[in-house]
Formats: sequence, structure tokens, C-alpha cells
Amino acid sequence: MSRAIEPAVLPLAEGFAAAGRPEWLTLVEKTLKGAPLESLVRRTLEGIPIQPLYEQAKAAPGAARDLAGWDIRTLVRNPEPAAANAEVLQDLAGGANSVLVRIGQGGVAAGSAEALARVLEGALLDVATVALDAGFLGAKAADWLGAAAKGAPAAPLALHMDPLSAFAEAGASPGPIEAHLIACAGVGARLAEPYPKASLFLASGRVAHESGAGEALELAVALAAALAYAKALVRAGLGVQEAFERIVLGLSLDADYFITIAKLRAARVAWARLAGACGADAPASIEARSSGRMLARADAWTNMIRLTAASFAGAVGGADAVALGTFTDALGLPTAFARRQARNAQLVLQEEANLGRVVDPAAGCGYLESLTDDLARAAWAQFQAIEAAGGIVRALEGGLVARETEAARTELAARIGRREVKILGVTDFAPQDERPPAVASAPAAQADGPAAALPGPASRCPPLAPIRLEELA
Repeated sequence: MSRAIEPAVLPLAEGFAAAGRPEWLTLVEKTLKGAPLESLVRRTLEGIPIQPLYEQAKAAPGAARDLAGWDIRTLVRNPEPAAANAEVLQDLAGGANSVLVRIGQGGVAAGSAEALARVLEGALLDVATVALDAGFLGAKAADWLGAAAKGAPAAPLALHMDPLSAFAEAGASPGPIEAHLIACAGVGARLAEPYPKASLFLASGRVAHESGAGEALELAVALAAALAYAKALVRAGLGVQEAFERIVLGLSLDADYFITIAKLRAARVAWARLAGACGADAPASIEARSSGRMLARADAWTNMIRLTAASFAGAVGGADAVALGTFTDALGLPTAFARRQARNAQLVLQEEANLGRVVDPAAGCGYLESLTDDLARAAWAQFQAIEAAGGIVRALEGGLVARETEAARTELAARIGRREVKILGVTDFAPQDERPPAVASAPAAQADGPAAALPGPASRCPPLAPIRLEELA
């Protein structure tokens, strides 16, 4: 009878005295050659200090997801509906769990229920989540998706209505922005009963991130949007508990994976406080999309590194769904190769690196626990400032969010100028003989569909226009 072979244990630490903070400080002082220890302290864009050394810490309550693993979500934005349908089916067959369909400008030219049904033809809507990104057409697109799923009442649809992000980015709404909230809430309340697994609103802070904001403001905008959407759903007839259960938080994934991990964990802490203050007990559901501002046109191959780091952060930070862009997004439409790379980056992390088997791998890390707490507190303070200004709509119209974003963007540009923030392939290691990757070509497609305008005067705010970091170099 054979015996199991026990692994050998190498006593590498034997013979070495245990080292603590005093010993570490002694070595650091020698290295700094008279410079103060504070010279090693870094700060986030919003001034949160990042110390050079942290002690082990206890896990922050409420920062982790209950389950490991995440939903691999791909973005479909080919303007031609038939080509978009081919991408949907190819992505799902290639390992994606769900798809995010962008409709309208920068997305699929689908202006009717029939056109969206063509995009989703062959997809099993009761198995694979279909999420929408339709801007001011969100309410109408939600109805179209509901019609497409009429044979699957248990479909886990993600309607993702988010008129506030569309308003913030454009700087104007076709009709009063409050009317768009009311219209979306009405559609959501109507579809909530036939589709009990559907999420209705996406409360996103990504529009602030893409315009240059720091992590705390991104979280604060998402929280303020969630509160506005919850209030709208309650006015439309839903209970407070169900309203919070039907809202998804939308956040960005940056290549700086430590601060991104902490941001996602802080989002759960802050969400729990917000929901609890409103009388709800609903855990946060987070859809995280890779940052567009971090992607470079120059030496676009380096975007693969950024996207892989962002995907890692989403997995470790506990995102429920991760929508990873492609490394050619800054150049144009992705080829099949670029889309496969985006899927496979997540599949390797999930199936080979086994990140999907661990619940909150960041727990207990002093650096991440401290940063999680600091971000949650800073985000809550900014959320309170937004609410004190009258809520997210008034804070956008009055320029509060734009001013905070501008301050962070200015600081970010200064750091890039001082080479404190380096951009691979742009500010550092620029290629001598650049060979840009291929992008897909697609005919310009214009959808014939309903107008997004609602009766009444347009609302206006300072726009949060998206940027790219390489443009600040």
C-alpha cells in the first residue's frame, strides 16, 4: 500500500532574527541619507496619504462579496446589427458569460425592438445576461429588451438605465433630466414584475472617472446616483428594499490595481451604509468596466498590460461583473483577435490563476484595508457634499462635480508632467518603429428610431467630457 508523499518544508527563516518596524526604519534611514521618512509618503489625486509601510489589519466589515468568481462580460458596439449579432454569439461561445450592448452613438445602430432582437438573435437570454448601455434611449431600449425576452421571464436582464451619466457627459438633456428619471423609473417598475431577476438602473460614477476625477468622487457620484434612482423607483411604486436590490453600481477599473481593489471594496462599505440609512438591507452589485482614459493610441500594444492589470483588480476587488475593453479601443472598432484577447485575459485569471476560487484575497492586508477605509470615508464625505447641494442633479447643474473633477484632472496632468505618473509607450519607452495594430472597419450606420427628447426645456450642466491620459502628457 503506497503512502502519500508529504511535501518537503524548507526552514528558510531559521537562523534569522525576527525583524520589526524599528529594524525596517533603521535600514530606511540609511537609504534615505538624511531625507525625512515622510518623503516616501504618496497621495492619491484627492490627497489621501499612502504610507510606505502598514501593519497587518483586520478585514473591513462588508468590503467583500459573499461569493468568489465573477461574470465575464464583453462590450458589443459594432454599428451594424448583423455584425453585432455575430460578435454576441462569438463572445458567448468563446467563454464570456454575458454581453453589454451599447446602443446609439458609439454603438449599435438599433432603433427599434426588431433591431435589438436581431442583435440578440440566437442568444439564450435566460442563461446569459444581456446588459444595455443606451444613454437617453435607456427607457425605450429597456422595453425593447423586455420584448426580446418575453419567452424567458426568469431572464437575468440588466436594463442599466442611466440617464444621469448621459446628462453629465453631454452637458445637456433632451428635455428636463427629471423627466428622464421619471420615465425610466416608470418603465423599470413596469418590467420589475415580469422579470424578477432583472436589474433596472445602473448608478455609475464612471463618467466622472473618464473625465479625470479621483476615486472618492467617482464613488460619491455613484452613491448619489443610486439614491436618486432609488427615490425615483419608490415614487414609481417599488418598495425601498426592492428599489435598492434592482440597482447596480457602475465603477471603473484602472491599471493601478491596488487603488482599484480598495475602491471596489470601499464601494461595498459605502453602499451598505447608504442602503442601511434608507432602511434597506441589500448587498451591493457592482459592474466594473475597464478605464477608457488609461488606454493609449501610441504603442497600443501596451494596452494589453493595462487591461490585464485592470481585470486583475476587478477580480481581487470583488466585482460581480467585469466588462473589459479591447487593446485597440482608442484606435477604433476591435478585430476578432482583439475581442478574443479581452475574453482570454479574464479566462486565464479565472480558470488558470484561480482568482475565482478566493473570496476577498485582499482581506487583512494593512495597505489595502487602510486604503479601503480611507476611500470609503472620503467618498461618504463627498457624497454628503453632493446631497447638501440638493442631490446629484443639482450638484451637476451647479458645477460642483465638474469643479472637483477639474481639480483632480489638473493634479493628474501635473503629475504626468513631473513624470510621477508614467505612461508606457508615451512618456516612457516610446517605440522607435511603431506598428499600430489592426482595427475593424464598419460602415457608418444610422438607426431610424424614436427620438430621445421629452417635453419641456432641456436641462444643462458643465459637461464631464472623457479624456485620455496620453493627451495630458
